[in-house]
Amino acid sequence: MAILIDLQKVSLQGADRSLLENLDLTVSSGDRIGVVGINGVGKTTLLKIIAGTLKPDSGDIRRGRGIHVGFLEQIPSLPIGTVRETLGSGWQVDAALDRLGMLGAADTDTSQLSGGQLKRVALARVFAEPNDVLILDEPTNHLDLNAIQWLEQQISAFRGAVILVSHDRFLLDQVTTRMVEIDRGKTFIHAGGYSRLLETQAEREEQAASAEQVRRNLARTELAWLRRGVKARSTKPQARIDAAKRLLSRRPDAAARAGTLELSVETPRLGTMVIKTHHVAFTYDNEHQILHDVNFDLGPGDRVGVVGPNGSGKSTFVNLLAQRIEPTSGTVKRGPTVVTSYLDQGGGDFNLEATVQELVAGPQGVPGSPADVALMKKFWFTGALPTTKAKDLSGGERRRLQLLLALALRPNVLFLDEPTNDLDLETIRLIEEFLSQWPGTLIVVSHDRTFLSRTTDRLLEVHADGTIADVPGGIDAWIARASGVTTTTGSNVESDGSPDAAIIVSSGAPLGRQIRDAEKEMSRLERRRNTLTAKILASDDHVEQTRLGNELADVQKALGVAEEYWLTLVD
Repeated sequence: MAILIDLQKVSLQGADRSLLENLDLTVSSGDRIGVVGINGVGKTTLLKIIAGTLKPDSGDIRRGRGIHVGFLEQIPSLPIGTVRETLGSGWQVDAALDRLGMLGAADTDTSQLSGGQLKRVALARVFAEPNDVLILDEPTNHLDLNAIQWLEQQISAFRGAVILVSHDRFLLDQVTTRMVEIDRGKTFIHAGGYSRLLETQAEREEQAASAEQVRRNLARTELAWLRRGVKARSTKPQARIDAAKRLLSRRPDAAARAGTLELSVETPRLGTMVIKTHHVAFTYDNEHQILHDVNFDLGPGDRVGVVGPNGSGKSTFVNLLAQRIEPTSGTVKRGPTVVTSYLDQGGGDFNLEATVQELVAGPQGVPGSPADVALMKKFWFTGALPTTKAKDLSGGERRRLQLLLALALRPNVLFLDEPTNDLDLETIRLIEEFLSQWPGTLIVVSHDRTFLSRTTDRLLEVHADGTIADVPGGIDAWIARASGVTTTTGSNVESDGSPDAAIIVSSGAPLGRQIRDAEKEMSRLERRRNTLTAKILASDDHVEQTRLGNELADVQKALGVAEEYWLTLVD
């Protein structure tokens, strides 16, 4: 493999902290390098240094002669002209535009494109150019699942090196050969994909905890011995006593963030009736029909993912359920106990000139009250951030603020539209953990396959013709079918349109991955069992109770099958 770029002892100091310290990284042809770390840690900074658009404070960067580097930035810019003039012509360009959902906009001027369209055209452009190194900053933002699969294929087929920052864990696990983790200026390089990074992170944390315990034990022993001393000795070895005290009082490195993201789980009780749509249709400007004849029943405790091509009407469908817009025809009924909250995929509709603490307090509250300070701290809004205007927050900080304001309403029905955009992986995992225990009803629009898999039990697809249908087997089965993986089903499709047990078997996959998949399936079935039990207890309709009871029996049976399969793997 030819060496394309070599970084030696690269360091960069930020405004208040070190971003990179003595980084050594060699990029060779065939490398697929993922870069991860919390928001603001320096991921984009590292990409700019590798691309040559930012100079480090110190260190050497050597590039091969004649090396061409393509850089897809988070917010890209394109030359003036139409999309086709920007990309050129040919069947490859048309195929890329088709997979990216932009073929219909080929003659549109780039100045008229939305942010999402701009990102997709820039992505097609960077692969169309003759580059040796591709640097991709959050390339999956604004891509649907079909386009993400195209991206995976392009990365795999590219002959040079690819370096990417992404919160899409499935993509990272599929394509990367190495991972670079940035943590408070330090960098850790891991062989393998995202799964291997998690394993080595856990090993590092265990070793650090063990080393810290050994250090403290040694310090205590040393201090006790010195204090006892030799009775005949007239003077104490005070210097060694002081040194032992300093060793004992020394603290391990502070966490990158103070505490964990603590989310309230209080929610008002839901009745049996949540949201129902009856023959709903929606048309923009009385011409372009987005949704057609949608009949949908959302029950208490349901966890529904929504997927579909860009522009198909996913956000429109969720906006109808949330009653943010009215249907052109048909009805949307909501139960009397429903309290909704909506996290949209934009930057939020709050006043960008207001400070964080003003937004949290609301029009009737007093900014900076003790209760609000405690709430902001749970969402990592500390230091100068509470008095920072919303317009000056980073993308990840603004997204956290949106989530804070959404949950502050104490909803029992939560709508999340592309919730993982602009968030780092640590925050996404914490939100997944919260949602796994949150008792309310959840509707998620997302292209993040891992997030959908971990937070939803049922998957709906919005088709190009405006109809909506269940995806049998949910996101896991969808991924399995798209990847050519065999899916074994424990029972038939029931009322929610998803199989009660779909054990995903990846032939040739590592045993650890098979065990994790089996454990994930058991967790999904347990959530479904708990939801059905709650529905049965809340219902007064004997027919409905019978139907739910039959489904519960199937879920119990499927859970037994999944547990037996898991046992065969761990034995």
